[in-house]
Amino acid sequence: MDINERAIEASAGDLGPSQVANLLAETKARASAAGWPGRIVLGADQTLALETRRFNKPDDRASAREQLRALAGHSHELHSAVVVASGEDVLFACVQSARLTMRTMSDQFIETYLDTTGSQALASVGSYQLEGLGIHLFERIEGDHFTILGLPLLPLLAFLRRCRLLAG
Repeated sequence: MDINERAIEASAGDLGPSQVANLLAETKARASAAGWPGRIVLGADQTLALETRRFNKPDDRASAREQLRALAGHSHELHSAVVVASGEDVLFACVQSARLTMRTMSDQFIETYLDTTGSQALASVGSYQLEGLGIHLFERIEGDHFTILGLPLLPLLAFLRRCRLLAG
């Protein structure tokens, strides 16, 4: 499955970050479902927004540095979406949000962080992975842990139990 996420985001127009996360997750779920007739599949995605600015995964170290500088000392939101589909039907959709506040950081700290994390800083939007060294960037975190990691897992599990796809 080859999904052009940037093209989907560009076509999203005035949709807010949580709606874009849902659109991306739904596009992935529907594309996967088309390749697996009769199967239940899920798609997931996450967006990061600092006020009205949306972020993507950084392309290189310079982009990662710029993201960290922009986020430092501010609160941003992560919007995680999951969509379950079968064929053309969306069976379940959920978006949850979390608010994270980065601490103020010096340029030297950012450089040391990027040196230490290496290419991992390019693997995630915002240039951090909270489950790794990225935790050192934050002073406050508000929201569900799984939402922050990129999947609203508890609502998904509840849906799967209601549908008897998981033991209750």
